[in-house]
Amino acid sequence: MVWQGKVHEFSSNLGLVKTIDISSNNLTGQIPNEITKLHELLRLDLSNNSLVGEIPRDIGQMAELLTLNLSRNMFSGEIPSSMSKMNRLNDLDVSYNKLSGRVPSSTQLQSFPPERFTGNVELCGLPTAKKCLEDEDQGVPPVGDSKGDAEGTGELQRWFYIGGATGFATGFWIVCGALLLNRRGRHAFFNFMIA
Repeated sequence: MVWQGKVHEFSSNLGLVKTIDISSNNLTGQIPNEITKLHELLRLDLSNNSLVGEIPRDIGQMAELLTLNLSRNMFSGEIPSSMSKMNRLNDLDVSYNKLSGRVPSSTQLQSFPPERFTGNVELCGLPTAKKCLEDEDQGVPPVGDSKGDAEGTGELQRWFYIGGATGFATGFWIVCGALLLNRRGRHAFFNFMIA
């Protein structure tokens, strides 16, 4: 690295780096695979550059990563399946690239808002709005779209109202019965209401 006119080489202490933010620098080329060896890295921001190629397959080895922003580049190919192992990731943005295929299944990746995946025309599967071809071939209905879901919701709502009405009627008659049978309680209640 050239810094203040001097060439500096980082090798042994590179593993201590916690944050790399080289966003908006007009960088070109591919992400070097060696970056995946930075196992202690917490934040990586390569957004708003002109990076190409695929996201490194072994990016999932960066298990400590909390923030990963690869948005607004020209990455292509699929999101590596190893990313489903990144359990600590709480901020991900891969929007506006040329990514394709299914978003790997994991509770972590599916928890991000769809906007973090927009601008990738060929990307499909949750949390994106686009269904994958395999899902359409198998006849997998989208969540909340099937007739059975609507019927189940109507049935649940009907029982909710029946239960609510029954509970109200029971409570009403318990209070009225207690007031009718308990003379002292009835007088105290009416004195309280008048006061």
